[in-house]
Amino acid sequence: MSIDKNTVRKVAKLARIRISDAQEDKLVGEMTNIFKLIEQLNEAKTEGVEPLSSVVDMALPRRADEVTDGGIADKILANAPEHTAGFFVVPKIVE
Repeated sequence: MSIDKNTVRKVAKLARIRISDAQEDKLVGEMTNIFKLIEQLNEAKTEGVEPLSSVVDMALPRRADEVTDGGIADKILANAPEHTAGFFVVPKIVE
C-alpha cells in the first residue's frame, strides 16, 4: 500500500499536527514503510495458534477463598472517636 501526500495531510489534520512540506515528503516514505511491514505481518500463517497473554506459559498462584478475621467489628469501632449502630460517625461534608 502506498501513501500519498493527501493522505499524510489528512492524517496530520485528524491528529491535529502541523507539518511542513519537507516533513510531508519524509512522512510519505515512513508511512509507506509502516504499511509494508503491516502487510508482511498479515501474510504470517496464524491458523491454529492460540492467543498469548504472556510469553511464559504458567498459571498464576491462587489462594483459597476463605473468610478470616471476620466478626471483629466491635474491636474496630473501639478505635473510632464516635460510632453509632455499628457504623463510624463522620461530619457531614456536602450541604
